[in-house]
Amino acid sequence: MATMTQTVRQPQIRQTQCFIGGNWVPAVSGKTFETINPATEEVITQVAEGDAADVNLAVEAARNALENGPWGKMDARDRGRLMYKLADLIEEESEELAALESLDNGKPIREARAGDLPFVIDVLRYYAGYADKIHGQTIPVRGPYFCYSRREPVGVAGQIIPWNFPMLMAAW
Repeated sequence: MATMTQTVRQPQIRQTQCFIGGNWVPAVSGKTFETINPATEEVITQVAEGDAADVNLAVEAARNALENGPWGKMDARDRGRLMYKLADLIEEESEELAALESLDNGKPIREARAGDLPFVIDVLRYYAGYADKIHGQTIPVRGPYFCYSRREPVGVAGQIIPWNFPMLMAAW
């Protein structure tokens, strides 16, 4: 039985704080926690320990960005264009991102390269193409009534991602 090993370049750890309102900020509590390499049990780095206060700040910042920033006023085609650009940037950095996924959650690099990253890119491109195609439908009802559905965003969610697909879960 042959064993195949792949050399993976050690990824750079660039950001360890909470991303809120377009900025990297420490947790409100100031707390951090160790993220551990499951393959070696060595500490990778210290990460901001976000909690309810941080989620509340992030929701407030997201609501403000939607209501007062450019995204909420942007044409749907332009939103799609930005999502395509994000997918392209992730594709350009896919080796580094796959190495980070592998380091952080211990999955084989080939799974991150062949699964996680391509799926993230596919999801973003799918929804980028859908951005200007969200529409409602007319629903036939009895009587002289006009009934229709209208699909629109309803809010912001803070998530705790316990599975081994953090980038894909974020893309979803």
